[in-house]
Amino acid sequence: MFADFVDTLADVLDDHETNGEELALRLHFSRFHFDRMIKSVAGEPPAAFRRRILLERAAYRMITTRAPLIDIAVEAGYGSHEAFTRAFKQAYGVAPATWRRKPGHIQIAAPSDVHFHPPGSIRLPARDKVTPMELLTKMVEHHVWLTGEMVRLAERLTDEQLDEEIELNVDEDRQSIRSLVSRLIGQMGMWNAAMATRDYDWSVEDHESLASMRQRLATEGPTYLAHVRDVADNGRVDDTFVDALCEPAEVFTYGGMIAHVLTFAAHRRTLVVLAFAKHGVEELGWGDPMRWVAEPA
Repeated sequence: MFADFVDTLADVLDDHETNGEELALRLHFSRFHFDRMIKSVAGEPPAAFRRRILLERAAYRMITTRAPLIDIAVEAGYGSHEAFTRAFKQAYGVAPATWRRKPGHIQIAAPSDVHFHPPGSIRLPARDKVTPMELLTKMVEHHVWLTGEMVRLAERLTDEQLDEEIELNVDEDRQSIRSLVSRLIGQMGMWNAAMATRDYDWSVEDHESLASMRQRLATEGPTYLAHVRDVADNGRVDDTFVDALCEPAEVFTYGGMIAHVLTFAAHRRTLVVLAFAKHGVEELGWGDPMRWVAEPA
């Protein structure tokens, strides 16, 4: 029932003529039972709940638009600048004009943890909290996926474009789209080999074909991701393994190895997407994992 209330409120948030009686009627309750049930679940009456959401949205509008404060006040359901200022100052501790110059958190503390969610909705709190290990796994999943997308999009380019040098005046190694994507796959392959105590064939990265990259990624990507999932699921981030491929052999933690891969991969991926954009291939944007990790599994 509370979820239905939140959905209904989102639908009529801008209809300031809709009052508590009408909301209760929409949900097939008397006003008395409606107010009592919402307060018992949300920790605040429906009217206060709505005012808070509208104030949070107003705070968001102050940051993301140049609309005059009086327009934002009217949009939030206040008939005057003075009334809006009083309500905003009570919720945020400072007047709207002051907050706009130096904004803080948009969300106002609430027992239900239900808040305005930009750009224009209300979101219930997540039932399941994302753990640090789940976040780590999602970042690696994004890395494997994005590397695959880079191989796919590289097929649109000519050999000359794939091998064109990416100019960097702080790195003596000659880089190209081909060499960087091959190294992204090879980095996972190298660590797969180290964890399995077997040799890694570096020669495969010497002017590697896209067909070879696709084939290698189909093996190395899932294998590396399986290692990460095992480490995350079993709390083995601090466990160590011996990399016998080093001269001399070295001991690494799994967590350190994953952090190493993601750090250097981020640099290489950024160079690739920038080089793609130079050749008119822009659908990956910056290759940013921000939205990927925010999406539910």
